[in-house]
Amino acid sequence: MNIQAPRGTYDVLPDQSAKWQEVEQKINNLCRLYQYKEIRTPIFEHTELFQRGVGDTTDIVQKEMYTFQDRGNRSLTLRPEGTASVVRSYVENKLFGMPDQPVKLFYTGPMFRYERPQAGRTRQFVQFGVEAIGSKDPAIDAEVISLAMEVYRSVGLKQLRLVINSLGDTESRVAHKKALIHHFQPSINEFCSDCQIRLEKNPLRILDCKVDRDHPLMATAPSLADYLNTESQAYFDKVQAYLSSMDIEFVVDPNLVRGLDYYNHTAFEIMSDAEGFGAITTLAGGGRYNGLVEDLGGPESPGIGFAMSIERLLLALEMEKIEIGQSNNLEVYVVAMDEKTKKKAFSVVRDLRMNGISADMDFTDRKVKAQMKSADRKGAGFVIVIGETELESGKIALKEMATGEQQEVAFEEIATAILKKKSLGNRHVKNALLWGS
Repeated sequence: MNIQAPRGTYDVLPDQSAKWQEVEQKINNLCRLYQYKEIRTPIFEHTELFQRGVGDTTDIVQKEMYTFQDRGNRSLTLRPEGTASVVRSYVENKLFGMPDQPVKLFYTGPMFRYERPQAGRTRQFVQFGVEAIGSKDPAIDAEVISLAMEVYRSVGLKQLRLVINSLGDTESRVAHKKALIHHFQPSINEFCSDCQIRLEKNPLRILDCKVDRDHPLMATAPSLADYLNTESQAYFDKVQAYLSSMDIEFVVDPNLVRGLDYYNHTAFEIMSDAEGFGAITTLAGGGRYNGLVEDLGGPESPGIGFAMSIERLLLALEMEKIEIGQSNNLEVYVVAMDEKTKKKAFSVVRDLRMNGISADMDFTDRKVKAQMKSADRKGAGFVIVIGETELESGKIALKEMATGEQQEVAFEEIATAILKKKSLGNRHVKNALLWGS
């Protein structure tokens, strides 16, 4: 039997993993600059967490979750998103008692949703997300949005579009809900079965329906913007002002509702406008979720966050023809002339690694010519050849591949010589950047 990866999953092979590593490194660096700390939660949780946290009227809960019974007959679910797990941890570990609020957290890890696989959208995917819990200041909304935008800018993406909206507070949403029910109810039998269920539970979700999005009533549905009370509009105005103060361009879209039940006030999405990206252009989405902490058993702790798929980020890079993760960091390749010199070569490789120098050698007993070709394929910065002459003299010829320059070095000074050359090379690069040469 030829066993393959399950549908909707994939392997990240070595020639692609460097891209992932570069993206993750940039994310970690940005989170450090913004003072967001990493949190790691379980890959599976009690099913009730997502039913209560995400909302039982959402497509995620109704159609997409991987749920199973464990041996203790408990219902568990592979996490389909990150916010509910982070908030559960915030409550369970009493992070609301920390002296500095908001608590600013980030996570990166696999999520699972049963949906039709397509480009940049798989059943197991890696999600990076941020949660800032414990503040109702509109400035933190703007900071979270700016961090999301900065992730894409840090990898070179330019064809981006930020779309924002306000979903209002509870009072505004209740008024809008009544208007939506009144609007859709006379013709609700023309809508899909999901929308018929949503009418009473959460009619706002009808506006996010993919099946009935072309129905004429969608275009004439009451806009939430018309039902924002004074407080909600003032809050949204402040968010926009903070974004403008950072020169972050945005578009206000009153039809943006997001797909999760816990959102209120600020909602946003970041789109790719790159040619060929496809019909689904959303790269990241998020918003404010005041009330979610209370729903999961904690005290009043307003929060805001976002999540982005790393796969879709990489797809956007591909569409904009941006290459990352291309640098080869093999610094030294050590060639052994024969079996007799292999032991010394092995010792040299280890010594280089212990000095923080990337080094490799042959492990298939190939001839010298084949080993040299391997060093070239791997992009080695330096090559060392060890034969009987080198063993007897205690010295080797350190060859710099880019220039062909060779330097005679004693075995015990190889690491020092390479580190010195690296230091000089870095100094030349800095000078070239400084003087524009």
